[in-house]
Amino acid sequence: MSEAPFDPSAPGGGAPRIHTIGVGDLAAALKAGLRDFLRAPLFGLVIGGVFALIGAVIVLSLTIWELPWLIYPFAIGFPLVGPFAAVGLYEVSRRLAEGARPSWRDVFAVIWAQRRREVSWMAFVMLFVFWVWMYQVRLLIALFLGLVSFASFAQFLTVVFTTQHGLIFLAVGHVVGGVLALVLFSITVFSIPMLLEREVDIVTAMITSVKAVFQSPVAMLGWGVFVTLSVLAASLPLFLGLLVVLPVFGHATWHLYRRALPQ
Repeated sequence: MSEAPFDPSAPGGGAPRIHTIGVGDLAAALKAGLRDFLRAPLFGLVIGGVFALIGAVIVLSLTIWELPWLIYPFAIGFPLVGPFAAVGLYEVSRRLAEGARPSWRDVFAVIWAQRRREVSWMAFVMLFVFWVWMYQVRLLIALFLGLVSFASFAQFLTVVFTTQHGLIFLAVGHVVGGVLALVLFSITVFSIPMLLEREVDIVTAMITSVKAVFQSPVAMLGWGVFVTLSVLAASLPLFLGLLVVLPVFGHATWHLYRRALPQ
């Protein structure tokens, strides 16, 4: 399926057309995302670097505050806010698709302009889900492991992976986290690029995103799992892998959006 040309004057009203996504679309979007990253690598490296730096600072802070047991759930939940961090990457891909050369001034202007648009509300949605995730982790620890503190991250992992209560906590936590991730993925994967490109309200964008995901459940679920596992793997070496993985997937998501919701 070829991507529809971007028309900035296209009306935002009416029900958007949704195309079914297949494995071929996923491969094409990923290839296009890699191509965009290679065409404008500095944008991706800087945006990915900022995201990686934030992750490293938070992990260091948790260690200093003697809350190392929060590092694992934080690393699992950190990718949940990835789509919002990719707003600048969406704009770079949009400009490259138009044949324009993106500049820092133009990209930052678009990012800054979102504070007055519907995209800003998506930040609250994503941060709220992330807060719910971290809160339920603490609740599950209290239920299954008791009101205890862990002296080190290694001690937390030992308890979780070598005790019956720890394994139950791990299983239940991943199920709950998977549900939260699926909900957030469904409402954000296409809504954020849609809000960036079109004049629609946040509710319409989220509903459209959910419809698009459920119209292609196998492909989109596979994409979500693939992206999540890749981001987690990229986070292991002090988040340094995010310098490449985050921008590539950010660009790829834009191209996938243009295939699922052509103008």
